[in-house]
Amino acid sequence: MNIQLNKSTARETAILNAATHLFTQYGYDKTSIADIAKRAGISKGAIYLNFKSKDKLFEALLIIQITRFGHEWMAHVEADPQGGTMARIYINMLYAMNDNKFITSMLRQDNHLFGRYLHKPNNIFKDRNHAGTKHEFITLMQQAGCIRKDLEPVTTAHVMNILSYGLVAMEQVMHKDDIPPAEEVIKTIAEIMDRALTPKDGGNSDAGKAILRQLFDAGLKQFQQQTTYKFDS
Repeated sequence: MNIQLNKSTARETAILNAATHLFTQYGYDKTSIADIAKRAGISKGAIYLNFKSKDKLFEALLIIQITRFGHEWMAHVEADPQGGTMARIYINMLYAMNDNKFITSMLRQDNHLFGRYLHKPNNIFKDRNHAGTKHEFITLMQQAGCIRKDLEPVTTAHVMNILSYGLVAMEQVMHKDDIPPAEEVIKTIAEIMDRALTPKDGGNSDAGKAILRQLFDAGLKQFQQQTTYKFDS
């Protein structure tokens, strides 16, 4: 998946596209600035004009991918009449996530992708867990009438995290030929989640969308502040 951001120069775009390919294929440890420069068709010095180190480039790429994933997820939610109910928020996240190898690797905190990066003291995930559903979010959605109020928030969030992790990690424990098509898996999860989470009155989709928008905007702003890369305003 190529990266096209409005304020990227041609050089930045070439660097980011090359880095996406190499980090995904070979991982952080086995990818060097020299490798990225060669694939991008530029000099190592040209990369350092835009990114001070391999870490800064890797972190910018992570945040760009998270930003793109977030916007794709929100687009699915906004287009779905019931997109603000918890079951549909969750299912639309799975649809946005399913075809993005970079994001699924991030969700697993895949050693192939991250390598030694996760052991660095100032990595962008330090003291944070971005991948999981938070029980505070479940509570907000219950208060807004989007989730059954009789469910325990911490346990509910944990079960949802198990399902989302399992979707992207099953190939590590099962042969891929034994795994049903992702589209069918997501549809089945959707049915289960809808029956498990949605209140009898169908839930307040508009209120749920408003909560998600607010949390999405705040979370994205905080994430983007962790890189020197300049995003569109």
